[in-house]
Parts: sequence; structure tokens; C-alpha cells
Amino acid sequence: MRLVTFVHNGSTRLGVLNGDSITDLSRAAPKLPTEMRAFLSAGEAAIEAARAASGDDIALKDVTLLSPVSQPGKILAVALNYRDHLEEVQEAMPDFPTPQTPMLFTKQNSSVTGPFSPIYLPPESEQLDYEAELAIVIGKTCRRVPKERAHEVIAGGMVANDVSIRDWQLASQTMTMGKSWDSHCPMGPALVTPDAFDMENIDFTCSVNGETRQRSNTGLLVFDIATLINYLSTVCTLHPGDVILTGTTSGVALWMDGQPWLKEGDVVTCDFGPLGKIENKVEKDPVGTVIG
Repeated sequence: MRLVTFVHNGSTRLGVLNGDSITDLSRAAPKLPTEMRAFLSAGEAAIEAARAASGDDIALKDVTLLSPVSQPGKILAVALNYRDHLEEVQEAMPDFPTPQTPMLFTKQNSSVTGPFSPIYLPPESEQLDYEAELAIVIGKTCRRVPKERAHEVIAGGMVANDVSIRDWQLASQTMTMGKSWDSHCPMGPALVTPDAFDMENIDFTCSVNGETRQRSNTGLLVFDIATLINYLSTVCTLHPGDVILTGTTSGVALWMDGQPWLKEGDVVTCDFGPLGKIENKVEKDPVGTVIG
């Protein structure tokens, strides 16, 4: 099942994506919550009700897709979780240590944007970079989850782009400041439930203006999804709608010859096969000073 958050006629609600149409759950199953975190918190009964819903379809072309989880409680991201990405870092920085445990940082939830919404290039930096990633969405409140039970707490997967401002990232003792700019976490197009894909075997690519920059498979994660859930849930309670960004592969602009940063007008496409793809155009940040 492919769950989406969409806007239609000025109203934001949930649906089930079926090809070129969306089953509007607000009409086909009106007792269900209309926001994803509340929907996931309602548990298996809500999932089964959505799966059984039919009728009241809306054409996909007539809606605007938002990130399936528009306001995650937490976005927990993993750095250097593909061996080839670690190797490109260590080639440039030979003394950089190999992580022995997952290397974590956070992105603020105000960075979330839709699967086809603009990525903003801020005036404060030109070092705008891309990172195609598998996003795992938590479906149950959990703590200290054993690896062998990690599958029980996964609501599904999404495509994500961990957009990064590299000079702000490298200037800070943590990566959060370079990872949390508004519009710098496009996700979607749908939250795909685990029965519909093999999360440990997805070929994926990231391209800029049609030129492939990244290519890998989720089976090449250094720390797999069960390990990440076990590790993170040891420290903090995970809640429905929390998002884990599992890491990116080699080919980011930072470590390429000439550092081809994203510029205004570029189109970034992250394609994860059974999860779909997201595509975002780079635009100048239109927002100036905002107070109140």
C-alpha cells in the first residue's frame, strides 16, 4: 500500500495512491485520522481500514503531494553509512576514522518539504549539495527494540534527499546546522508499507539535470535498518511518524572534482524503484526576514 498526504481544493488529507489516482480516505474511510502521525498512532486497525477503502478516487494530476509525514516528531539521520561514501571522505581526509557505531545527526522538521516542491538555494551559501537516501518511518511507540523485532515497528519507507549546505555543515561541531535549512528534506512521494517492497534490496540513483551522480543498492548499508532501530531506540523512545534517514552513497558534489554544487534551475531526481521517485527544482530562497 502507498499512503500519501495531499492537498485538494485547499484541504489537506490522507489517501491511498493507486497508479494515477488517489483513494481519498477522508471520504472512503471518514473515521480515520486525516494526518499521518495520528493515522500511524491508530495502529493496525487504521492500516487495515485504509487497505480496505475503495471509491471516492481523485486524479493524481489534480492534487499536490506533500511529504507523507509532513511534521515528523524526529528526523534522525545516519552519516557515512555506505562504504564507498566513507572511502571518498577518507581519500580526501586520510586521518578520518572509520565509524565503529552509527554516526548520527538530526535534521529539524522545518526542513521537510514535498516530493516535487522546490529546494531553496539560500543567499548565505553556494555549497548546496544532494544526498539520495532511503527514509524509514516508525509506526509504533518503542524503546530498546531488539534487532530481531525491528520489523515490527516499521510503518514503511519513503524516498528522501538529505539536502546539505556544506560550509555550514563543516563549520559546526555537529552537522545539524548544515542539514536543517527550510526545504532541505524533500520526502515522498508515498509512504510505502513493508509488504510492498524489500527494503534491503533497492537499487537507487540520484541525478542532476539527467546526469547520474549517485548509484547504489540499499543492501550495501554498513549498519542495516535493524541495527539502526536497535541503536536509536536504546537512547530515545521512537514514536509513530519519526523518520530515520539511513545514509547516502558516494557521488555527492562535495567530494567530486570541481565540486559541482547545485545551482538555480537544476533539477534533482532521486529514484528508488518500488518506492517511486522525488524530483525537486532548485530555486532562490524567496523568504527574507520573517518575524511574528
